[in-house]
Amino acid sequence: MSDSCNSRHFSWLMKSCFPNPQHPPPHHPTPTTTISSTTISELPDDLLLECLSRVPHSSLRSLPLVCSRWSHLLDSPSFHLLRHRNNLIRLTLFAVSVSDSTLFTASYRLENDCSWKICSFQDGSFYSLFSHSRLSAIGRRIYVIGRTAMLRCDTWTGTVVVREGPLFPRKKFAAAFVGGKIYVAGGCARSAAVEEYDPAGDAWSVVANAPRKRYGCVGASVDGVFYIVGGLKIGGASGNDGVVARGADAVHVYASSMDLYDVANGVWLRSRAVPGGGCVVAACAAAGQIYVLSSHAVELSFWKFNGSRKSNGFGEWCRIKSPPLPAQVRLDSTVRFSCVGIGEKVVLIQVNGCIDDLLRRSGRVERGMKEGLVLVYDCAAGEWSRVADLPEVIRRAACVCVEC
Repeated sequence: MSDSCNSRHFSWLMKSCFPNPQHPPPHHPTPTTTISSTTISELPDDLLLECLSRVPHSSLRSLPLVCSRWSHLLDSPSFHLLRHRNNLIRLTLFAVSVSDSTLFTASYRLENDCSWKICSFQDGSFYSLFSHSRLSAIGRRIYVIGRTAMLRCDTWTGTVVVREGPLFPRKKFAAAFVGGKIYVAGGCARSAAVEEYDPAGDAWSVVANAPRKRYGCVGASVDGVFYIVGGLKIGGASGNDGVVARGADAVHVYASSMDLYDVANGVWLRSRAVPGGGCVVAACAAAGQIYVLSSHAVELSFWKFNGSRKSNGFGEWCRIKSPPLPAQVRLDSTVRFSCVGIGEKVVLIQVNGCIDDLLRRSGRVERGMKEGLVLVYDCAAGEWSRVADLPEVIRRAACVCVEC
């Protein structure tokens, strides 16, 4: 073998690589093969669910638009379970604000969000029915309960549908999710009825009568018990809209008391009262406890009630660290709070204060904090922290924790 490359031999080698046009290559018959292809729509339900359950949350809204089968699978319990197993479901804070024609939602995830994500639903002329609504969440769905009507917002698909409203007109009432159903009480002068809503049948029914008629109360639930907290007494002489009675009844305040309804057994447990009196301005359930924020005119107190009925300490109160409100927040009738439990944390939101007006009246420059302050209490560490304020577009918001 030559150690050097001969150009003549190299040219011959290159030419041999190209076919001679005067001598076409012999024909060799090629075997015919059939290649079968399978589309995603041909997969059985279990495999299709495995694929769809891994879709990012931002793409979930488009899934029901593909076909009715995908829409049905998205609603199945198996889909929700698979997303849980794949660690794709998070406890998320939602704030809902309703105007005459628009429903706004803003979502925030405590573990990794630095800003709120806003979504709006237009063309709802009936939204005016929900100016004093309460929220309750079942899984990924938010139920906006108004005076005589109800909406169901799907946080996965972004759809809003009308559901049956309560049997009795209510305003500023208590609502909570217990054992797969929603319970409401208070806010009605006509009746002391406690109503139960079954989402499967889209139907309301009366399950009990509350021991007291309350207005402006809040609801929470722990260990199968529906708590009706705070509010004012509604007298028998109230008007058609459930306005608090005038005179002696108007000053009879139930502001620091709680009524406890055992849902499974259909009985009322012994009522409890927040130590030290005061007026309950917000309450929620978190980590097996009821957390109550109470106002004493010039200061706030924060309390924990042991709601675990299997423990020896059931019914015990413990005062804990009060929220560190900025100096600009002055406690008066213009400041309101909403309280939401999210896992092992409690989120306190200043929902409709008038901080700017207070600053203007005091003659100070309008550089103070606007409404929408959001504070987070870590139940395990016992410490407060501040996160991003509510967006300015959200006003008079109600808040709830959603699995999405």
